[in-house]
Amino acid sequence: MTACIDTLDTPAAVVDVTRMQRNIQRMQAQADRLGVRLRPHVKTSKCAAVVEAQIAAGAQGITVSTLKEAQAFFQQGITDILYAVAMAPGKLTQALALRRAGCGLAIITDSVAGAKAITEFGRAQSESFEVFIEIDSDHHRSGVRSDDPVLVEIARILHTGGAVLKGVMTHAGESYSLNTLEALQAIAELERSECVKAAEAIRAAGLPCPEVSVGSTPTALSAVRLEGVTELRAGVYVFFDLVMHNVGVCRLDELALSVLTTVIGHQAEKGWIITDSGWMAMSRDRGTQSQASDYGYGLVCNSAGELIEGLQLRSANQEHGVASFEKGQNVDIEQRFPIGTRLRVLPNHACATGAQYSAYEALDERGEARQWPRHNGW
Repeated sequence: MTACIDTLDTPAAVVDVTRMQRNIQRMQAQADRLGVRLRPHVKTSKCAAVVEAQIAAGAQGITVSTLKEAQAFFQQGITDILYAVAMAPGKLTQALALRRAGCGLAIITDSVAGAKAITEFGRAQSESFEVFIEIDSDHHRSGVRSDDPVLVEIARILHTGGAVLKGVMTHAGESYSLNTLEALQAIAELERSECVKAAEAIRAAGLPCPEVSVGSTPTALSAVRLEGVTELRAGVYVFFDLVMHNVGVCRLDELALSVLTTVIGHQAEKGWIITDSGWMAMSRDRGTQSQASDYGYGLVCNSAGELIEGLQLRSANQEHGVASFEKGQNVDIEQRFPIGTRLRVLPNHACATGAQYSAYEALDERGEARQWPRHNGW
């Protein structure tokens, strides 16, 4: 069933399908140019229709952030899945059930304790889990350093039964704090070189390491070369967001996700436009706050998705958003934005904003919206 954007209940998460398709084609073309497989991280959309579009464009396999995602996309018919969060021993039973059902689920670890838990459980269940070792390429979060002796120790444990050492993977999350092409190219090369060095160290110890998996949206779009890498992972590129705009990898007119909201009141003396898009609609993510340009809770557009110069959603309560213009802009807000006016807000972080909704309203070039369900929870 389709609907017109003017009839949708608000707040609503709206996907501009034309923009989304362009973003998908752009990343696929980059992976093809660099000579690697693209394994998109579907935690951004968690949506069957979006993932179908990525695979149709040439993606091979997917990356997930929860085992619930893995189950949902396996039921959709996707079998090549990487669960890219260090495996908690208590979740091995879920992973086993997926593999026994025919899902080619691969998991990751970055510690001796994690590797032992996987292999001991695998041997007890007569299962050989496919495992990647997570590499810390930029001191961002998780992983083992390429020159740490524990790397080969983990690889040896995984090679002794109960598991198959599938390869190494990394995520240069520090790229999100950068904003120049030179810096992004440098961290993309660091991501590549550190992961390749880790693979070479494992191979030098006489152990197999067939796959080298790297990626984040900024590094994927900025990489100049990916020698030694077999696959590229990226996620938020499918929608982009204001954080990615500040990083410098997309224009504002490439952001494919917005929140449709309604004006529900005014505080004229303060210049406030009150909307029904509070932080429950936008998420609490204020990712641009630490960047060169702070966009509050989002930049405001008209219902057609055209940016309104100087208007931001500057604060939010649970169900109320407060939008206002920059100082010096004298706007009769009650006349220009009467109660009932529909606006669209571009979010800081597409993954976090999408997570507030059970479905997207997919808006096509005719202005018709079709509902696309998404998978939430763990």
